[in-house]
Amino acid sequence: MSTKWSVWPRTLLWQTFLVVALVMVLALTAWYQIFRHLQQGPRANDLAQMVVSVVNLTRTALINAEPRRRRELLIDLAALEGIRIYPAEQQDEIEPLPDSRPLILLTEAIRRSLGEQTRFAASWEGLEGFWVSFKLDPQDRDEYWVMLPADRVVRPRAVDWLGWAAVALGLSLLAAYLIVSRINQPLRGIAGAARAVGRGETPPPLSERGASDIADVARAFNQMAGDLARLDADRRLILAGVSHDLRTPLARLRLGVEMSPADDEEREAMVTDIEEMDRIIGQFVDFGRDGQSESDVDLDIGALLEEIHADYLRRGLALSLEGVSHFTIKARPLALRRAITNLIDNAHRYAGHGQDVDLALRRDGGHLRIEVLDRGPGIPADEVERLKRPFTRLESARTDARGSGLGLAIVDRIARGHGGELRLLQRDGGGLRAVLEMPLKGIPHEKPA
Repeated sequence: MSTKWSVWPRTLLWQTFLVVALVMVLALTAWYQIFRHLQQGPRANDLAQMVVSVVNLTRTALINAEPRRRRELLIDLAALEGIRIYPAEQQDEIEPLPDSRPLILLTEAIRRSLGEQTRFAASWEGLEGFWVSFKLDPQDRDEYWVMLPADRVVRPRAVDWLGWAAVALGLSLLAAYLIVSRINQPLRGIAGAARAVGRGETPPPLSERGASDIADVARAFNQMAGDLARLDADRRLILAGVSHDLRTPLARLRLGVEMSPADDEEREAMVTDIEEMDRIIGQFVDFGRDGQSESDVDLDIGALLEEIHADYLRRGLALSLEGVSHFTIKARPLALRRAITNLIDNAHRYAGHGQDVDLALRRDGGHLRIEVLDRGPGIPADEVERLKRPFTRLESARTDARGSGLGLAIVDRIARGHGGELRLLQRDGGGLRAVLEMPLKGIPHEKPA
């Protein structure tokens, strides 16, 4: 499976959250543009009218005031209204206004009323404010500066409003995340329970509280899981009954064969057929049991492989053991033993007489690999997944017509029950490399050899 990196998230939670976030950001951008183009113009005209009124009133007051009382008038304007008036000189040190759209609209509106000769400044001789030049008479050569407090003219910038809008956006996104997570959390629970069902486990019932549609899905899933559990229990009961009912007559049949007057070769052939029938019945029972009734325990995996190796050697079957380390892991001992012996039996059956079968234990990061290797004909790569299904056999030299087609299905189910998988690979130099791979739960404890 390709793992190409993508900007678009894969989970429903982050996809929905990203869509909501994009919509909110676009809405905020649209709001700002509307404010910028529809509100700044009228605001600039209102402020320009106020500035023009102040300038005109100041000019009128200075013209009509008695010359000896103009100084008192200027002091009163500065003290009461914050308006300062100074004569303009050529050597005045002034700082221009910021080049922002609101101030450009404001100065253009003021010039339309006071004349194109009107000058503006943000600072005069180090005094900050909103400075506007004017003349007492258009024909007069003398020019004056009138200063208005900046807070009366320069209103809060759009950036300041955007700051508050960003806070509102953050709160909205937090609310959106909480809403979407309420939908995503039940879906994650359903996905986890579905994976448990796929491993053959019976998950605990899902909560059926919450929104009606989510509760309906959880209720339907609980009903499905319960039905599957009952079907699985019925299947195990039926297989156990079939096993009991068939093995009793098989035992009597074997006893009768061994006591029959037939020659040794015929008697051995019939006993072999009876043993094969008993083995097939055992595989049916193993497939139905699946090891789910067995609990996880602390298992020394190295000791288990050594016991299996010793059992095969006592039976006179060639089996080599390599790379054994004594790890203590959480596993189901009987189920794991059954899976390993199935792989070894398959290897002996198809590798041929005199061919060695290798059993190895390897650790790869967070995974444990139990490998069974033989020099048989192997399995084509395009047939691997099919052979993991029940009652399927490979129509080739590796197939024994006496088999039930359940051996690899049993191993695959046990592997998935341990959170792992069965991998059937081509062995270098010919043969099959069967790998039972399981994740290490936590940090395994390694015992000294």
